[in-house]
Amino acid sequence: MKLLTKSAEETVELGRKIGAFLLPNEIIALTGTLGAGKTTLIQGVAEGLGVKDYVTSPTFIIINEYQGRSLFYHIDLYRLDDVSQIADLGIEEYFQRGGICVIEWAEKLGALLPQTAAKIEIKTVSENEREICVSSGLAARLK
Repeated sequence: MKLLTKSAEETVELGRKIGAFLLPNEIIALTGTLGAGKTTLIQGVAEGLGVKDYVTSPTFIIINEYQGRSLFYHIDLYRLDDVSQIADLGIEEYFQRGGICVIEWAEKLGALLPQTAAKIEIKTVSENEREICVSSGLAARLK
């Protein structure tokens, strides 16, 4: 499913809708260029999960953990280039901790990305507009 958001607020709102139905052990794999709006979407997901903290990108610490109606792991792989570095984080353990994982730069996971992960790709259309492609499993739940 392709969706078009025309502002950061609309991107956050889409994230809220997604976060509202996510369940423990679900994984969302986000891809998109730098500045495409991945963190903006994740801020909405966090709100939909009931996270009260302000969500920022964990670019330098790699993984932030938040409490909402479920544990929420925000993972940012931007600074990591080698799959072995990612594996050394013990990232696969996060996928089975009963929380919800949303991963920025998920393409860097390679074979470590579980087959069950839902995929969202964000493309910049213009300064404010984003095309957001949501995999079928998530898309069906958005309707």
